[in-house]
Amino acid sequence: MPLDASRNSLVMPLLGLLVEQPAHAYDLTARLQSRYAHLRVTRSTVTTLLKSMERAGTIAARPPARVEGRPPRTAYELTSAGVADFSGRIEAGLRDAPPASIDFVLAVSYAGLLPAVRVAAILQARADRLAGETGPRHEELPEVYMLEADYWRAVVTAEIDWIRRLAARIQSHDILWPAS
Repeated sequence: MPLDASRNSLVMPLLGLLVEQPAHAYDLTARLQSRYAHLRVTRSTVTTLLKSMERAGTIAARPPARVEGRPPRTAYELTSAGVADFSGRIEAGLRDAPPASIDFVLAVSYAGLLPAVRVAAILQARADRLAGETGPRHEELPEVYMLEADYWRAVVTAEIDWIRRLAARIQSHDILWPAS
């Protein structure tokens, strides 16, 4: 886990789950494990992150309550600061996350919470920036010594193409967008 808990990749999906409904650590852990099998999720990490997010003011604890005869559990809900933080994280992830990263994937998964026009603009700017960063081919070296560079260029080019198609679909209203 990063030294700054707010930079942990689980923060965004935790906030996303809390947008859906208030929940306690056990429920959040189970839902994260179910939805994001590719992420390493433990209850202790979720609990630590919830406490850190509560200290930061992005979430608030409800009074502990019993559910179905189980021990009392503390449910958490987003604060207005948490909603603003979540929106900012989505924008930052769409704009700044490294190519082919889980942080970009998570930002894309919550893009529908932002206005369509804003998302399309951010994505188009990202594609333009990435296109400028693919770098030149190293024609002076034998191909066998630059396979990783060619691979990475192919990965980034595929992401750029996907982003441009998505931005165009958003702009043409081909995708039903919930936020406006």
